[in-house]
Amino acid sequence: MLRVALRGLRAHLGRLALSTLGVVLGVGFVVGTYALTDALDAAFDRLFAVANRGIDVIVRAPTAFAAAGPGTTFGAQRRVPAHLLRTIRAVEGVEAAEGFVMGYAQIVTPEGEAIVPQGPPTLGVSWMSDRFTSLVLREGRRPRDPREVAVDARTAREHDLRVGERITVVSVRGPRSFRIVGIAGFGAADDLGGSTLAAFDPRTAARFLGAGRRFDEIDVIGRPGLAASDLRDRLARVLPARYEIATATRVTEEQARAVREALGFLNTVLLVFAGISVFVAAFIIHDTFAILVGERTKELGLLRAIGASPLQVVGAVLVEAAAVGALASLGGVGAGLLMARGLRGLLDAFGIALPAVGLALAPRTVAVAFGVGVLVTLASALPPARRASRVPPLAALRDAALPPSRGSLRRRAALGALLALGGAGALVAGLSGLGGGLPLVGAGAGVTFVGVATLAPFAVGGFAAVAGWPLPRLLGVPGKLGRENARRDPRRAAAAASALMVGLALVATFAILGDSVKASAGAAIRDTYRGDLALTAPDGFSPVSPRLARELRRLDAVGLVSEVRTDVWRDPRTRRIRLLTGVDPETVGAVLDLDLTAGGLAGLDRDGVLLHDGLARALGVGVGDRIRMEFPSTGVRRMEVAGTFADQRLVGPAVIGEEAWRRNVATRLDRLVVLTRAPGVPQARFRHAVEEVAGDYGVRVLDQGELRRDQERRIDRLLGLVTALLALAVVIALLGIANTLALSVLERTREIGLLRAVGCSRRQARMMVRVEALLLALLGGSLGLAVGSGFGWALVRALADEGLTDLAFPLPRMAGALAAAALAGIGAAVAPARRAARLDVLAAIAHE
Repeated sequence: MLRVALRGLRAHLGRLALSTLGVVLGVGFVVGTYALTDALDAAFDRLFAVANRGIDVIVRAPTAFAAAGPGTTFGAQRRVPAHLLRTIRAVEGVEAAEGFVMGYAQIVTPEGEAIVPQGPPTLGVSWMSDRFTSLVLREGRRPRDPREVAVDARTAREHDLRVGERITVVSVRGPRSFRIVGIAGFGAADDLGGSTLAAFDPRTAARFLGAGRRFDEIDVIGRPGLAASDLRDRLARVLPARYEIATATRVTEEQARAVREALGFLNTVLLVFAGISVFVAAFIIHDTFAILVGERTKELGLLRAIGASPLQVVGAVLVEAAAVGALASLGGVGAGLLMARGLRGLLDAFGIALPAVGLALAPRTVAVAFGVGVLVTLASALPPARRASRVPPLAALRDAALPPSRGSLRRRAALGALLALGGAGALVAGLSGLGGGLPLVGAGAGVTFVGVATLAPFAVGGFAAVAGWPLPRLLGVPGKLGRENARRDPRRAAAAASALMVGLALVATFAILGDSVKASAGAAIRDTYRGDLALTAPDGFSPVSPRLARELRRLDAVGLVSEVRTDVWRDPRTRRIRLLTGVDPETVGAVLDLDLTAGGLAGLDRDGVLLHDGLARALGVGVGDRIRMEFPSTGVRRMEVAGTFADQRLVGPAVIGEEAWRRNVATRLDRLVVLTRAPGVPQARFRHAVEEVAGDYGVRVLDQGELRRDQERRIDRLLGLVTALLALAVVIALLGIANTLALSVLERTREIGLLRAVGCSRRQARMMVRVEALLLALLGGSLGLAVGSGFGWALVRALADEGLTDLAFPLPRMAGALAAAALAGIGAAVAPARRAARLDVLAAIAHE
């Protein structure tokens, strides 16, 4: 049976080419994701190893927990006093110690462009002595004077900055002009993980970055022969217990682990899209083996007649599937390395800054590639193999049709309905926070797709009749034949359409989510925002110097200035990290309407907090109750609920005042500055005065309409990235349509030959195949839009408590996606249609 299986594989290898290519692309996406993120992990490991090279012990302020992601602001760790340096140097075994300062430093080019990497921070650092620094000069010299700066090599290269030029750097102290005296690398790298870097002499860094007589950390080098752990213990006996004293090795491991956790989000997102591509490829494999097994009914029946057991028949088909999976996995490894470069380019194109790295192909990646490729192919080929094994030998020799795998049509309908409803229920449960989280959401979506695909054959006949109704009138006989061919085998048509259904469903889901976010954001600005102008960083997320707000308060044209800050806090009970917003209680009510439902802003004193209604209900608290909140800098604090509010579309679920912010949060950077116009001042004069001050800070000045459009542009950009990542799944689905049509043309060779013999022209033969492709694409697209609309509705409703209040269906975009799918389906039929038209008539009639 093994020889039979291998001979069958050789005989049908050409027919498996397109389905194999689908698996190659899906596996390649998985490999590319691991190759890219593994390379990033290794690059950051090297960066942190370089940063702490030669250092034995690091003294710093403790951090309750580390957090990275939306809402977090650089500078969440408190500083240590400079006088500790004298104490540390006096400890026996210390050979050298030096303080290090790091902080927010926004570089603005000579042309006035603020350089904002998408994600990584904008860093300012003190250039330490040679024993301690990891900065390496590439050009020029290190800064020595208060008006000198060195910049990282990547920023200098990408923005054409040269030694001798003057640039503006913005810190917590405001903007200042510096002359570039050096261009530096970070060890062998050109930058620090995608961040921009401005390096100053230590004294300038301390003043300009707002450290004063404090350091972010003190680095210590021990005498030769003294273990780092022993030096740590000696320092711990001398220094106050409120400071953290750690070996550089441990700090390096912690930094690398924190970055890996942050990159884990990117890895997870990319693997989700890779999984979608593999899932779509599974539909193609299933369809291909169903067709091939159907064509080989007599062959398999003969094997049964001469003694092969049903299990051996299943085994023979699965051997072919395993071989296809192994070949596809091998191709996927090679394709994955190319895809990794493509993914890197795609992320760069959408403004996501990543460090310059090569590629890493770990043994784990190869093992995962072969595991995914082989297992997916085997699982997809198993149902057709089982159906083949259940055909009685005599019926197979008579070329009888294969029986349904689930018995009667009624049982199939019940199974499909059960899967679809069960999957939808699991998806809703995961989105509603009832348990399971994202894995349950993914599993629910997958089961829903399988359920809809199981039910899809029941819709084929009616859909083809309705959608194909005008085709005979428009195209004549080819239109009618193409429509009937699409209806001929509902299972096959549904299988081909289901792959496209998955891709279009996810496109529709994210389109609905994106438009709903835009509608909700627009409504939030319209209903909640009361300011006349808002000032934000160019990307809308990076921090803004607090000095800007102080300067704006001096302008006669400005009425109120209200600063909004963001960071994170953690619930000590659930360990869940949530967004934290800091406001000025005296001014925020004039610029933002939070729709207070209880209490008021007056309670936002040293330990007051406003909670969103949903969070207050979840915690079971009300006004006057105390809750435990954990802050990164100060740990757990008991805060009093000063009030509750209903509208959190422009703030987080927890809001604290300025005094509580100063006591518990290290950063002093603003996220948003909102202004009102002084009474009697014309809008034009008001804006001109603000822009004159804001120009040096590299921020954007936006009125209400501009703020709304700016948010819409950012959402569209993110939606574009998601659509680009889904494009591979759609391409694989189109390969599935082309594959189904190619196999159908091959299967109907004699039929096409007879049509040609009775007068069907080449053009009509091509048109017949294209009509069939059009109807399959429209079926898959329509099912996808229907399922995607349901997914989008559930997703938006589940996020209502997070500020997503408006449900919007982008009907023109969805109609455009359906039209694009139809055109792509016709394009996928080009090769099968050409083959059908070029068949030799006599040879085709004689074909068995």
